[in-house]
Amino acid sequence: MAAESSDHDSAKETAGQIAEAETPTDTEPAATPSTDSAPSTRQYSPALIATAVALPVVLVVTVLVLAILAARAPVEREPLVLGPVPAPAAGGPACTNLLPALPTELGDYTKSTLVEPSPPATRAWQRSDGGDPIVLRCGLDRPLEFNRASALQIVNGVQWFEARDQTAKASTWFAVDRETYIALTVPDGSGPTPLQAVSDTITATLPATPLDPGPLPN
Repeated sequence: MAAESSDHDSAKETAGQIAEAETPTDTEPAATPSTDSAPSTRQYSPALIATAVALPVVLVVTVLVLAILAARAPVEREPLVLGPVPAPAAGGPACTNLLPALPTELGDYTKSTLVEPSPPATRAWQRSDGGDPIVLRCGLDRPLEFNRASALQIVNGVQWFEARDQTAKASTWFAVDRETYIALTVPDGSGPTPLQAVSDTITATLPATPLDPGPLPN
């Protein structure tokens, strides 16, 4: 019996040591939480943040610049078709001297290409988006409406006679004090610049001559 008691006590002692070994002590450090579940503390450099902010701005500016350049780019216009008008003096020295001196721009209008064969001694200008042109014809006969009672307007040294076309919404101005008659047809809304610019060219190129109006109508 004494031997059994001794064996029993030894077994209890061994079990106690095992239990004690499995019990965590107070001094054992606590387990470190997994970094996977912690909130992200990742930091970005100021340069990276600035780039991310500036990128949309750069894209917007680029789009605006492209739009402005596209708006300023010249629009390809089709050559202009003009019908013939009797111009017996189109090949004379007055028209030969005048046409090369005409400006390529008349305000918002730029020189147009004419479909060949084009009328002699004729020039045209259009806006960039097309529309009704400004047309100059040199070497014409005296207009039928121009007579001694006609009202004239002097523009930069040139005397002009206006023939109004209500249906076409345009006016044709005839220079009547030069060696030959010169007609400038301007659409409504074109402003005074075309007539002024052409007057300057006529004054600088062709000398003035006495008026030769037609007789008064019966």
